Amino acid sequence: MKKCFGYVRVSTVKQGEGVSLSAQREAIEAFAYREGIEISEWFEEKETAAKSGRPVFNAMVRLLKQGRASGLIIHRIDRSSRNLKDWATISDLSDAGIDVHFATESLDFRSRGGRLTADIQAVIAADYIRNLSIESRKGINGRLKQGIYPFPAPLGYVDNGGGKPKTLDPIHAPLVLELLRRYLSGDYSIRTLHQAMVERGLTTRGNRPISKRAVERILQNPFYCGMMRNGRTGELFPGVHEPLISTLEFQRIADIKAGRYVKKVTRHEHLLRRLFRCAVCQSTLSPERQKGHVYYRCHTVGCPTKTVREDALSAAITVALANLQFTEEDQRKIDDDYPTWKVHDGYREEKKSLDLRITGAEARLDRLTDLFIDGKLEQREHDEKRERLLYEIAKLKDERRALDNMTASERDRQKFLELMKTLAQLYESGKPTEKRVLVENCFSNRTWDGKYIGLEPSELVLEAKNSSCVPYGGPITDTIRTFLRDLGY
Repeated sequence: MKKCFGYVRVSTVKQGEGVSLSAQREAIEAFAYREGIEISEWFEEKETAAKSGRPVFNAMVRLLKQGRASGLIIHRIDRSSRNLKDWATISDLSDAGIDVHFATESLDFRSRGGRLTADIQAVIAADYIRNLSIESRKGINGRLKQGIYPFPAPLGYVDNGGGKPKTLDPIHAPLVLELLRRYLSGDYSIRTLHQAMVERGLTTRGNRPISKRAVERILQNPFYCGMMRNGRTGELFPGVHEPLISTLEFQRIADIKAGRYVKKVTRHEHLLRRLFRCAVCQSTLSPERQKGHVYYRCHTVGCPTKTVREDALSAAITVALANLQFTEEDQRKIDDDYPTWKVHDGYREEKKSLDLRITGAEARLDRLTDLFIDGKLEQREHDEKRERLLYEIAKLKDERRALDNMTASERDRQKFLELMKTLAQLYESGKPTEKRVLVENCFSNRTWDGKYIGLEPSELVLEAKNSSCVPYGGPITDTIRTFLRDLGY
């Protein structure tokens, strides 16, 4: 009895769980029984027919060429292939003397007329799948332009059915946000971040520990800042889903990954490392431990600056923070002025400025499209400029939302004002990381000239001390929120 392979294929795993595979098997078995053929081995494929080089199909072809069977039985022509490359492979098998049978097709593949009929059907099937692919891409682009992500939700979000935005996953979203925040701190490499998140219990939807590659994909995915990328074309679209982080934070993540932001690792984690400069030559003061004390010195040859002990610098910081922190009078003034701020000219001007900048950026985006259509821009140049403009628009809209989101800003304001009343005490009682956050955010210029310690208040503190519109305005708002987050609020 002649031995043949049986080959069945479905386009998706979902189809494979239904009746399609079993129906194909039954038809092939019935054909083999009628023709007196024994099915020596079954080959089952769950892969789209638009792709050539299917692994199970290729393995079967290799075995046929090795003489492991004298023929092949397929359910029907469009189950064998809908791309011409694989169809050519099947034709080569027939030319090599290997019998090719189709269980539900009444044609003789060994005859000229049968081959011609099969070739025509294969071309029609290839055209069908090609047109299906074109229409599918049109549908995907249509959804993306509407701000809807037509692909499976990234980790941290859940699918809500076709045509609906993804929403935050209450289980995974907090952990994904923690992953992004940790990387933003600059304290983690991909490897150490992966280890930390595995320990924190971040898993895939299948409850497997997250892989290092998955961590990298999360850090590279603009979906988390409200943007969507078409993986096939690379084109970027603004989404309507709720972002986990701001556009500014996502771009900083990209800078960290590209090495444009590098947080150096030191051998000794001294409290004020890299925070003070020499007032004479502007070099960073380097810490070193001697006889139980930490000294900071300038290592520039010929610089007359002397060393200063860490405890002296720390004491000066405490005094400076006590002078900066809010008094009861400051608090009363801010509370009195705050209710009138939203109708203040400054607020209206800032809203107007942001609206104009958004409108201007969107107009530039439209002009960019016109230039591309007119053939005045190459595809690559158009795509690069379009992506930059989309990120710019997204950042401006982030600022606009922050300006309007008074509830969230009010919470930040209250936390920030409470901190500003106890700066010195926070520094004295804080952990080393918290102390560094306070020094970095409260002083923009920190120097030692050999005799005096210089501590210049930062823009953040000056805005808070001199203005009643404390946490508002895009950059100041972002700075305050980062400040609060780094302190654990």
